[in-house]
Amino acid sequence: MSEKIEIKATKNGPLLVSGKATVKDANGVVSETAGTMFALCRCGQSSNKPFCDGTHKKVGFEASETLISLPIIES
Repeated sequence: MSEKIEIKATKNGPLLVSGKATVKDANGVVSETAGTMFALCRCGQSSNKPFCDGTHKKVGFEASETLISLPIIES
């Protein structure tokens, strides 16, 4: 059974990513290799993009919750 990456869009908050993943910017530059869990900004206001810094609470960001599971694709 292959490992999965799970992405949870939290209610009024960030995307929580669990599973081993590498985050790259638009140019393909690795900005961080994540371990078991990290949070990605969904409100667009973080000072630490693409990662969440909690600003969504200050700006009153509102969005629904959802869960996505993705299979690992070997390259």
